[in-house]
Amino acid sequence: MNELLILMAAPFFECLVLVGIHSYLGLHVIRRGIIFVDLAFAQIAALGLTVGFLFNIMPDSITAYWISLIFTLIGAVIFSIFRFTESKIPQEAIIGLVYAIAASTMIIVIDRAPHGAEHIKEILTGDLLFVKWNFVISAAIVYSLIGMFHYIFRNKFLNITENHNLKHSPDFNFRLWDFLFYASFGVIITHSVRVAGVLLVFVFLVAPAIFTSLFWTGWREQLIAGWITGIIVSIGGLVTSYYLDMPCGPSVILFYGITLFGAMLFYQAKCYLNNHNKHKSIYNIKTEGEM
Repeated sequence: MNELLILMAAPFFECLVLVGIHSYLGLHVIRRGIIFVDLAFAQIAALGLTVGFLFNIMPDSITAYWISLIFTLIGAVIFSIFRFTESKIPQEAIIGLVYAIAASTMIIVIDRAPHGAEHIKEILTGDLLFVKWNFVISAAIVYSLIGMFHYIFRNKFLNITENHNLKHSPDFNFRLWDFLFYASFGVIITHSVRVAGVLLVFVFLVAPAIFTSLFWTGWREQLIAGWITGIIVSIGGLVTSYYLDMPCGPSVILFYGITLFGAMLFYQAKCYLNNHNKHKSIYNIKTEGEM
């Protein structure tokens, strides 16, 4: 048990800081209907890390972080511009196209770098088990600052999310705050991908929002429930990883998948019972009326 606590302490606290900010951003993503924007951002950040890797800049270096951040900020500009472009093409299509281009470019770049296959694996699944405490602390600081920024200006961000269908003639402030949402999103993703990988970052964003949307509707209830769910799943995934000798990131993803599958089955059963009881009540009322 002591060995488990020592080995998994840093990965667990890294999962905590990931859950804290990603659960909140996931609610925005679900309500905006831009489910794959996180995956696209993560792929863009990964492309930045790969470009640096091609020039022998290690992914855990400060230089690699700034290269990756520049790439994600470019992505933020693209997403915010096409958000208000009068077009029959939905924004989700633009997001998917950007993801495909970033992924293809990364493959082309990594093909020219030594040990490219290992780099792609690390980019996808991360290296959560070997995360260092200084990275956990820096992540907590960065995420807290972004969280404070979103809390102070929460009315701005909530207004844009609740009016995400507004496309015609939005004023300058609306465009500006939409860009700031994507830019802050990009900062979070850039920091997360370096250790958690593309797949785990995506799951931490959408899975809590999907789970909580089944049973709650309010922002506060969903956020608290998402935090609790993320903590429980992180513990389950890391413990499973330890005892079954599995990679940490994929183990947490698998545990989240099992949790979501169980929640959806429970939700469907609940809906079925409610409909059954409703029809039964209507039938009893009609029967009593005929008598």
